[in-house]
Amino acid sequence: MNGFLLLDKPAGMTSFFAVAKCRRLCGEKKAGHTGTLDPMATGVLVVALGTATRFIDLLPHSEKSYRASFRLGETTDTLDVTGTVLTRTDVRCGRADVEAALAAFRGEIKQVPPMYSALRKDGVRLYALARQGVEVPREARSVTISTLTLADADEQTQTYTIDVTCSAGTYIRSLIADLGDALGTGAVMTALRRTNANGQSIAQCHTLEQLEAMAAKGTLADAMLQAEDVLTYDRLTVTSAQARRFHNGGELSLDRLQGAETDGCYCVFSPDGTFLGVGEAQQATGVLRVKKTLPHDTEGQKA
Repeated sequence: MNGFLLLDKPAGMTSFFAVAKCRRLCGEKKAGHTGTLDPMATGVLVVALGTATRFIDLLPHSEKSYRASFRLGETTDTLDVTGTVLTRTDVRCGRADVEAALAAFRGEIKQVPPMYSALRKDGVRLYALARQGVEVPREARSVTISTLTLADADEQTQTYTIDVTCSAGTYIRSLIADLGDALGTGAVMTALRRTNANGQSIAQCHTLEQLEAMAAKGTLADAMLQAEDVLTYDRLTVTSAQARRFHNGGELSLDRLQGAETDGCYCVFSPDGTFLGVGEAQQATGVLRVKKTLPHDTEGQKA
């Protein structure tokens, strides 16, 4: 069973374990995902299975959206409620203060990745170092916060909820911690839900329980998206001869193609509508170069 499953990852589960569950349900050896979610986080996890794993690095790495909740007046070593409490502070803020502070975090900002993250230092994951009590310097990175709005506020408990749309590589925990610093109170993330990733929304996702029920009924294929359904590139249909050449890794002349007038990637289809793979048009050289094709033993089948 080859394709993409859109999983609504449950809380308390690593992304790796969630992918393993999907892999076992589908009976596939190859599986992967397109962006890690912390164990406490829920929401969109795009899972590739079988031949679809070939296209993971070609999926759109567009902005991602989240709904996150946090509490003022507390900090932890992990920047969320799963960690050890470092400080507690009396809070004299309200909804208006939080809304005013959000303005400074919209647009392009600098952000220092948290120690409890999957980034590597000299080949070692930062979270592994953090668990040993080791903290290493991390360079601030530029990220873009396209939208940042206050969705809910409970001034009595000092708990707030924000909606965020941001560039890939943004750490919401760090955003919340920096917001807490700006307010002078500290802040800790209490919940995180990814609502959009790789162009896929939470409304399209299935829970593990739903997928398990479908597998038991033999209808799991109904939840599977094909690679061409997830890739957002323009479609390009080639002739039968061009399809054979492309499938064998050969470049195609742009002057013999219709619809590839600009540089960039295209989803390539045979005359009968079979998805062949992804090609990259290079106007300077006049060719469509093969980026990824389906394995030869699946010719004529969809990923």
